[in-house]
Amino acid sequence: MRILFLAPQPYFQERGTTIAIDLLLKTLAQRGDTVDVLTFHVGENREYPNVTLSRVAPPFAPATITPGFSWSKIYCDVFLFRDAIKMIRRERYDLVYAVEEAVFMAMVMGKFTSIPYVFDMDSSMADQLVERYRWMRPAASVLRWVESLPMRGALAVVPMCEYLAQQARRHCNGSVHVLRDVSLLNDRQSAAREDLRRTLHIDGPLLLYIGNLKAYQGVDLLLEAFAALPETHADAHLAIIGGAEDDVAKYRRKAEALGVEARTHLLGPRPVEALGDYLRQADLLISPRISGANTPMKVYSYLDSGVAVVATALPTHTQVMTEEHAGLAAPEPEAMAQTIARLLDDPEERVRLAARARALVRREHSREAFRRSAHAVFNEIESRLTRDPLAKRMSVEP
Repeated sequence: MRILFLAPQPYFQERGTTIAIDLLLKTLAQRGDTVDVLTFHVGENREYPNVTLSRVAPPFAPATITPGFSWSKIYCDVFLFRDAIKMIRRERYDLVYAVEEAVFMAMVMGKFTSIPYVFDMDSSMADQLVERYRWMRPAASVLRWVESLPMRGALAVVPMCEYLAQQARRHCNGSVHVLRDVSLLNDRQSAAREDLRRTLHIDGPLLLYIGNLKAYQGVDLLLEAFAALPETHADAHLAIIGGAEDDVAKYRRKAEALGVEARTHLLGPRPVEALGDYLRQADLLISPRISGANTPMKVYSYLDSGVAVVATALPTHTQVMTEEHAGLAAPEPEAMAQTIARLLDDPEERVRLAARARALVRREHSREAFRRSAHAVFNEIESRLTRDPLAKRMSVEP
């Protein structure tokens, strides 16, 4: 197929959505599809056979674009839409593959061109807005209705987790295919580039969190739980990798206010290729996320690391793991502190959890599993376009 791939992100950067985009583009190249990618002006170029990368060039272009909703992103979306229209007039496409909010562009273009589109649903845009802006909560039902419109007209919706798939099935007149994220680890990673225990002078247990430091990630909860650990674990240390400079400074102040600054180490960003090096140094990996139902990509690497995981008992985690795979705790400081303490006291249980978690990831969330799933999704889409002359018409009628 010839595909117009709309990616309203700074592709490529080392963060969840763009990593998933990169994995999918590799798979499409292997399939032999011809793909024209339109993305933002920010990011590292990647080259694959039959994949052509184009970037928008907005005047007064923002130097950075952060994850989630931002006015900078909306500004760049205007130019992405403009350039997408130019490309669709110039080339004949079998399909538009639209990531996140680009699906609204695909829906509008489909009205006038009858080109079917697929909605790559990495998150609920309505949920993100309601969680970020409290004043929008009264409009939540309207926002969810707006988000449902492109689902109704899509040839297919491709969510990245079961929670989003449930939403899509309520509205999509086409097909729904879950395409889960994967572990970013592999068995050939090098030895640790940075020995955390030596550089941070850690003698006791090491707890580790890796990710951005936005409020929804639950770093406040993590620090409060760490401060609530019983005296028997006063030798434990917490290392936090990731986050913008302002967020790092903010949580250093919070650690100081909680009295745990001497044992809390906010290290800032580290390269994704070193992820496994750091994960394997920990005694426990913590995922304290408190909002959002989509599962963060890092969770699959956590589960694949061979180190036991403690996570909040919320859908973002429980749709992937159970108590057979991780220590699940209510999203409250005392509950999380108790779960952490229990597992620190039980090394044999940590080994059992880590082994079962790794087996789960190798079975369902490996790169090979992703490749098989993506091939199946696009084989089905291509077959449907070939055999069903009504597919195009359905894809533009809400």
